[in-house]
Amino acid sequence: MALHDAKLASNTDGHASSTHNSDDVHGDVKSYVIGFILSVVLTAIPFTLVMNGDLSKVTTIWSVVTLGLVQIWVHLKYFLHLNFVTEEGRANTFSFLFSALIIFMVVGLSVWIIYESNAMMMY
Repeated sequence: MALHDAKLASNTDGHASSTHNSDDVHGDVKSYVIGFILSVVLTAIPFTLVMNGDLSKVTTIWSVVTLGLVQIWVHLKYFLHLNFVTEEGRANTFSFLFSALIIFMVVGLSVWIIYESNAMMMY
């Protein structure tokens, strides 16, 4: 964000126009197609595992969870463009992780408070 503001400030004609290339920030068609294909494959594999039922229940659950985590990574990399390569990418990634932590804490602690309140009212 600071880099973007510096580019705006260095503009000599006095207008606030952006000089960055939108392809650098938002990716290109190739990255979206790769992300889409990976997402479809990472959805089809667990679906097939569950529908066939060839594996044990525990193995199927762990496979679905593992492939789900890989799919989360694919979405973060190819669609949200979170990375640690650039300074802006690091800032965006840390902002996302901080937001996820806050949401996890709010939801998790709310469930814990409701559960404990219910347990105390039952005794």
